[in-house]
Amino acid sequence: MNHVKFEGIMPALITPFCEDNKTINEEVAREFIDYLLMQGADGFYILGGTGEGLVMGREEREVMCEVAVKHIAGRKPVICHIAAVNLEEACALAMHAERTGADAIAAIPPIFFFYDETDIFNYYKRLAECVSIPVIIYYHPSAQKEMSADLIARIYEIDNVIGVKWSSDNFFQLMKLKDKTHGEMNIINGPDELLVSGLAAGADAGIGSTYNMMLPQFIKIYKSFREGKMQQALAEQLKANRIIDILIKNEVIPSVKYAVELMGYSVGEATYPMRALNMEQKAYLERSLREAGWTFDNRRI
Repeated sequence: MNHVKFEGIMPALITPFCEDNKTINEEVAREFIDYLLMQGADGFYILGGTGEGLVMGREEREVMCEVAVKHIAGRKPVICHIAAVNLEEACALAMHAERTGADAIAAIPPIFFFYDETDIFNYYKRLAECVSIPVIIYYHPSAQKEMSADLIARIYEIDNVIGVKWSSDNFFQLMKLKDKTHGEMNIINGPDELLVSGLAAGADAGIGSTYNMMLPQFIKIYKSFREGKMQQALAEQLKANRIIDILIKNEVIPSVKYAVELMGYSVGEATYPMRALNMEQKAYLERSLREAGWTFDNRRI
């Protein structure tokens, strides 16, 4: 059965915080979601790495899920990342996401301890048993180094596991996975700087951190690729990568959040101990982004 449910360009939504760096700034979250919808977002991935879900309390994660899903209100699909160190908490978050109306849940594999392939398979089986909505595997080498195409294809056999967010630059394994699942598994590219590469290897969509601040640029890349305009897609990717290079050098999440501040949305700082940029660092970052070609519309909707 073809499980390609999610296509296009989906921001990995940042989580706006109030001054206490904990409470969800619900008003700003709604405003920023509307802004991204206006720019053409094809969906949203909430509470993942960019959304800082793993370092937030359960109550705050549930609030952000409710705010995003209820405000988007079916206009575009929402994937909610629910992984937690404790599996039962992850299941509780998964069931909450389903009750709230999320279109799918996603989860990184279990972390910290050594888990073999049987453990990882059983983990996703347990998560899938908690809900009836689709489940997306979130493969990121920093969370679990060893997740081969063979293992992910095996997990795909679990009822309601439909896809993977592929945040690795190993596109040989991505192509192998596409082949092993007969093109039916919904594969979503993760690395922003490699969207063209991921699409060429068989990805159906893209989810990315920098889509928050460069959404039109990534829509251009995606549309150019789908229209067969490969040189144009590559040229647009290179433009984006000049900016991404600056963000990587200055720590991605704090830098993206500050860029969104420059766009007019008070999203707060990243969760401690990620750095809070001082005034000098902010000035340097803004100058560097502009020199790299970043342009933005800072008029609030």
